[in-house]
Amino acid sequence: MPASDTAISFLDGTYREALALTREARDYVMHQERRDKAGLPADQQLVASCESLRLTARLTQVVSWLLVQKAVQAGEIDRSQASVPELRLSGHEVCAVTEPAGAIEMPARLGELLERSHALYSRVERLDALLDHEGGASPA
Repeated sequence: MPASDTAISFLDGTYREALALTREARDYVMHQERRDKAGLPADQQLVASCESLRLTARLTQVVSWLLVQKAVQAGEIDRSQASVPELRLSGHEVCAVTEPAGAIEMPARLGELLERSHALYSRVERLDALLDHEGGASPA
């Protein structure tokens, strides 16, 4: 398989993974989050809500970045356009944090989604950094 086919395959796989995780997060927020937080004290409910927003922020950043990379692979934009700060992965100060904003025993499903989203965000963050080290070459 040529290198460009490998890059496209990897990018497509990561994109599918990100979309699947986004759907899981959506389903959690729509169907389970309220029940999970119902038994928590108000301050812990607030922390859980903040962590749910962190989950959403991570996934939004990852999917946005992957869509830009897919546009580059498809020839819709060139690598230099994709290298502008507005199209790079951002939100590090929120998305890279792994500890909740307060002391809380995280609901199990939310904790699992947070771990998986952090792993995905970290992987994409490393790929985004390759843009700097490879002079704008495709990171995937």
